[in-house]
Amino acid sequence: MVSFEGTWSAAEAEEFLNEAVVPIRVGCHNPSGGLWMLSLWYQYRDGVIECATSSDADIVRFLRENDEVSFEISTNRPPYMGVRGGGVASVTEAGSKDLLATLVERYLGSTDNEMGEFLLREEREEVAITIAPSQLYTWDFTPRMRGVAEENPITERGEPTSPKYD
Repeated sequence: MVSFEGTWSAAEAEEFLNEAVVPIRVGCHNPSGGLWMLSLWYQYRDGVIECATSSDADIVRFLRENDEVSFEISTNRPPYMGVRGGGVASVTEAGSKDLLATLVERYLGSTDNEMGEFLLREEREEVAITIAPSQLYTWDFTPRMRGVAEENPITERGEPTSPKYD
């Protein structure tokens, strides 16, 4: 059973997880005993977090050696809010292309674009990463950041652009 703590109820946390279209940040252990973090696209379904990535991504090897993860799904601009937690991840090939197609549609709006076609090409080997959360902690700074969010120049600027491809 998942423990829920923080600002939101379990239903509110699930609503956020279903509606937020931001990457999940996943932390895990690497084989040398260090820590590793990366961002992935996700969907929340039936109490688990589902992600997809290339079968040769470093995280796949890392998770096969140690399946413990931490994660955060949060807004990037004020007012800050989100869900963080810990759990266990599993890696499987089954259904990974279908999951990836769902994630491409969720994040890009369609699979009919250059990025979608690149990710979904037949020769690309994909895996699904399923995170079974054991604990979820929610926070929502909306009440104390309401004025900041309305007046903050960062909310007007939006996300930063690439220094390389500007």
